[in-house]
Amino acid sequence: MAEKISDLLSKGRTYSFEFFPPKSDAELATLVATLRDLEALKPSFVSVTYRGGRESRQRTFDLVSGMLERTSLNPMAHLICVAHTRVELADILASYLRAGVENLMALGGDPPVDPSEGPGELVHAIELVDLAREVGGFSIGVAAHPLGHPSSPDLPSDRDRLAEKLERADFAVTQFFFETREYEALVNDLSARGVTKPVLPGIMPITSIRSIPRMATMGAPVPTWLIDRLKAADESGGDDSVRREGVVIATELCRSLLDAGAPGLHFYTLNRSKATREIYTSLGLSSSRGAQRL
Repeated sequence: MAEKISDLLSKGRTYSFEFFPPKSDAELATLVATLRDLEALKPSFVSVTYRGGRESRQRTFDLVSGMLERTSLNPMAHLICVAHTRVELADILASYLRAGVENLMALGGDPPVDPSEGPGELVHAIELVDLAREVGGFSIGVAAHPLGHPSSPDLPSDRDRLAEKLERADFAVTQFFFETREYEALVNDLSARGVTKPVLPGIMPITSIRSIPRMATMGAPVPTWLIDRLKAADESGGDDSVRREGVVIATELCRSLLDAGAPGLHFYTLNRSKATREIYTSLGLSSSRGAQRL
């Protein structure tokens, strides 16, 4: 039975995974294998992203509702404002409730690739949070960026907007980052604004040097010390060594975050299970989850 994430967080730490809807049969086969593998870890919840466009909307809905019907996973659906009217968004929200999906990640969304889709009636995530509250029945999450959203004019204004969202939402999940101090600064800035809702740190292990430049474009530049460790691993053992070192570094970050009091961990899986499983095992979570669903 699905549980609201806000209720789970009120009981203790959560451990969660994020997936994206497949575009092809090959991607679907990979995702199915990953879901089977990670379901055994008994995550608190899993989230499914929204790529944009009507086809992606349906794929996200089918994947989330299918998880609820055919697995033990507790799904959260992503939804974006872009390219939707207010009525369309309300209909989507009502459809999720009818399917039994009560966890929602409310996002503004990137500008549409197809200009004909238009920007949508709602512009900012906070407007979608308010609409979901009007529809009722959802536990609502929002996105947080430890270093600030790339489109924000400055960090203080980014924190102000996040605090406003969290006054209405139940929790936040961060973009991935690589140093605990960045997460602590985010939480402290929110606390200074009177906001103490749970903020779940997002974890993305770097398993390839080729992925480093892309991280910066997503608002999470890789620190020099981390690049140096990965390059040293590459020189000593090539791609396999880099992947192993990336998992070690991500595990160190997870331990540090838990020691700092983080309310859980949210893993960006890229629809693959190996790195997440290895981190889980290193943290001792795979054995401690056992029969208990946190």
